[in-house]
Amino acid sequence: MNGQGKPHAPRANGRRLMTILATLSAFANAAWAAPVADTPSGLPVPRYVSLKFQTVNARVGPGDDHRLLWIYHARGLPVQVVAESSEWRRICDPDGSLAWVHKRTLDASRTVIRTALPPLALQGGDRTSARVVAFLRSRAIASLTKCDEKGWCRVKVDGVSGWIPRPEVWGLDAHPQCGTVLRP
Repeated sequence: MNGQGKPHAPRANGRRLMTILATLSAFANAAWAAPVADTPSGLPVPRYVSLKFQTVNARVGPGDDHRLLWIYHARGLPVQVVAESSEWRRICDPDGSLAWVHKRTLDASRTVIRTALPPLALQGGDRTSARVVAFLRSRAIASLTKCDEKGWCRVKVDGVSGWIPRPEVWGLDAHPQCGTVLRP
């Protein structure tokens, strides 16, 4: 008691206890945090990116000295990085082809592409009963805004935003998209 009829709580012990709890909490959060990927970039593989330029050279191996396979002519094309070296990324494209491209030709912006033939309705909301605001044609590329827990993704194409069902486009599946054992 402190002479006023109230128990006396030492402030120093309370602060020390709070410091200990904060430290333990920080260690616990660090233990649960996602580990840094063991890749040259520190980013996970596989992951999605998009082509930064209208023209991107695709090569057999990681380097300008490797044979040119083809040239992509599709700025914004979503691709999946499946392996990487310090300067080069092995990518899988929506057609299932693998090639190496220089990291400077890639953009972290997320896009998706409609690979099926029939046009896909862009809904005004995240449900099939929402009004149709536009259609996404086959091979059309859209910017990805976000996906929700209900399996719908908000995209934007030609200034129009709408919602699409997640499985209807290429560029969202977390698993490797090229059906082969992927090695750097």
